[in-house]
Amino acid sequence: MRETFYFYDLETSGLNPRTDRIMQFAGQRTDLDFRPIGEPTNLLIELCDDTLPSPGAIMVTGITPQSTHQDGISEREFCRFLINEVATPGTTIMGYNSIRFDDEFIRNTLWRNFYDSYEWQWKDRRSRWDLLDVVRLTRALRPEGIEWPVNDEGVATNRLELITKCNQISHEHAHDALADVIALIEVTKLIKQKQPQMFNYLYTMRSKPALRRLVNLKSPQPFVYASGRFSADFQKTTVAYPIAEARNGNLLVFNLRYNLEDLLAAEADGTFAEKYGRKPWPGQKIAPKSDSQKAEFFPIVKTLQYNHCPAVAPLGVLDKDHGWEKIGLTKDTIRQHLQILGRHPEFIQRMIVEQGERAAYPRAVDPESALYNGFIDEQDKLLCSAVRSGSEDLADFHPNFSDERLPELLLHYKAKNFPQTLSSDEVSKWEEYRNSRLGAQAPKFIAELKKIQQDLAANRPFAGKSLDECTFLVEELMLWYQSILPGEY
Repeated sequence: MRETFYFYDLETSGLNPRTDRIMQFAGQRTDLDFRPIGEPTNLLIELCDDTLPSPGAIMVTGITPQSTHQDGISEREFCRFLINEVATPGTTIMGYNSIRFDDEFIRNTLWRNFYDSYEWQWKDRRSRWDLLDVVRLTRALRPEGIEWPVNDEGVATNRLELITKCNQISHEHAHDALADVIALIEVTKLIKQKQPQMFNYLYTMRSKPALRRLVNLKSPQPFVYASGRFSADFQKTTVAYPIAEARNGNLLVFNLRYNLEDLLAAEADGTFAEKYGRKPWPGQKIAPKSDSQKAEFFPIVKTLQYNHCPAVAPLGVLDKDHGWEKIGLTKDTIRQHLQILGRHPEFIQRMIVEQGERAAYPRAVDPESALYNGFIDEQDKLLCSAVRSGSEDLADFHPNFSDERLPELLLHYKAKNFPQTLSSDEVSKWEEYRNSRLGAQAPKFIAELKKIQQDLAANRPFAGKSLDECTFLVEELMLWYQSILPGEY
């Protein structure tokens, strides 16, 4: 029951955790001083023949669908490994942007395979922690002792491969899951060595009780908050203030960098977009300055999610090492903006209403993507356990699920893992689903693949790979397409 860290990373078939799939999992367990425990894990996970991967993702990772079948394990086997070998009691499961990306892929994979999608993160003294926001707050307030990268435009960036390069940390194969895990361990070790107080504080703040003691509505107070949704001009860090309860017991917080009365006046006279570059409340995408620049998103009102391990700290951290100057704020500014906010309870009520009108997740029709349509009840959990322990006997297993998503999900599970258990009617239903899913994916897949072929014809290879390597990957993708969706490419 000793506490350990488990660092992990994924490579996936695309960016959408609902519809894309895990293709590589890598991880390493360490003690709390980052000494390895056991050997690292490096697994490929078979890509099912109902999925066309993003060609752009494959050009980056170099992992083909065929290689996952040659050397990989099934999703079902991967889930068993994850629960039994990774999510052991006392483990803090760690990644880099993992809460918003990798963890979501894990949750959806567990859902499709009849496992609880949440217990792996909290039960038996387990927890999770995302090092990306730790890096952001460390860079903003305690950057000393660490070299911090900027991109070609001179803008601060926290890409893992650039942090390792700046600090002479070996990272030869970025976007390979195992290489990224080893690099992340070294970066985490570096932060703890150079800024141990910040590291240890944020480690304790990964828990909901600790967060609620600092950020709550019973005794609201301004707090320091680092998030990828804040401006890089101020190291992704601001001072925020809790204003109302949000969905699922979370909080709406106001960005005290802004003077609310100025914002309301600009909204009233129609100059809001001109002055602030966005549509009002709680924040919309800023129009890009040119076609080559991505739109940015700086929220005025933001939802703080307690289970996302947000990087927060009390205002006292700004009193040391010129903290206020580092994030471009002053105590007087915060005091003034907080007083103005307090004079506008109607604004807070408006934010509550607007937040309630926005759906957190649109309901999914496909049961494989329907994790967030709702929780399942205790009786269905027992039946899910029976599904997981079944194999050949699933042919005669017809559980009376109360959740409408689960009967079709069971058919898909059987088709992928025990196709011999399907009746002729079930085979027809599975093929209808598979062809529909592939048909929806095919236009984007083909368009993206043709664009890559054009770039290769112009001698523009991808992601540091040679032209021959890229050509091989394109050929493998074409073969995969033709093998699972016969037809003319």
